[in-house]
Amino acid sequence: MADQINIELIYALPEKQDLLTISITPGTTIEQAIQLSGILKQYPEIDLQQTKVGIFSKVTPLDTELREGDRIEIYRPLLIDPKQARIKKVAKKK
Repeated sequence: MADQINIELIYALPEKQDLLTISITPGTTIEQAIQLSGILKQYPEIDLQQTKVGIFSKVTPLDTELREGDRIEIYRPLLIDPKQARIKKVAKKK
């Protein structure tokens, strides 16, 4: 068994994105990796109790153990419901 595995962690804002590559021990969970990465200090608005996270675009629980090459994605809340955005877009075209 490997002593360390490498994973990526990404958090995107409208104006920029942060992509971190970190080494963790096997058995580390998503929540533990996020804590270890230091991203919560850089972005205190991230509330892991409210914010959804995923691995490769699939929403995943915080207690999921990570594997080599996983990419954790921290999702921001939507500013507008996609259905409402489409309705507004169609109404504008009329």
